[in-house]
Amino acid sequence: MSLIFIKRATRRDLSTIMALIDHAKEQLKAAGSPQWQDGYPNLATLTADVDAQHCWLLDVDGQVAGTATMIIGDDPNYQHIEDGQWQNNQEPYATIHRIAIGPGFRGQHLSHYFFSNLISAAYREGVRNFRVDTHQQNQQMQAIATNFGYKYRGTIYVDDGPNGARRAYELNLD
Repeated sequence: MSLIFIKRATRRDLSTIMALIDHAKEQLKAAGSPQWQDGYPNLATLTADVDAQHCWLLDVDGQVAGTATMIIGDDPNYQHIEDGQWQNNQEPYATIHRIAIGPGFRGQHLSHYFFSNLISAAYREGVRNFRVDTHQQNQQMQAIATNFGYKYRGTIYVDDGPNGARRAYELNLD
């Protein structure tokens, strides 16, 4: 059995984080998705995540297997939702962004451990509502969200460009 846990990223981890993100960008491109094909997320975004203590690492037997950003608080992109609505717009929520699993760890269902640990970390902080979004063509993230009980709520926009629409999901634990 492997030792699997999450820990906060530090600036020392940025090169590893960028390698994980770059691999994820390649995987999205190979799958035909335009998500993350415009330079985002970049080093500046990830450095800001680390500095704000929002960036997490998935550690598997002493190796960094994944990265994700979890932000507790309002996400400006979630203020307007089309073709649906949030179930809980009153309570604080945590949003999981920029999740990536490394190439040597694919196929091990580590995203499930990662999501579970991130949800547990936010739950300990009193958060009971969670949100995530992904591009229409990112079937893998959609499957992860629905497997965790997230419900599709509608469409949000991360930018005005043609690829800015995202499928928005919500999980309520209370």
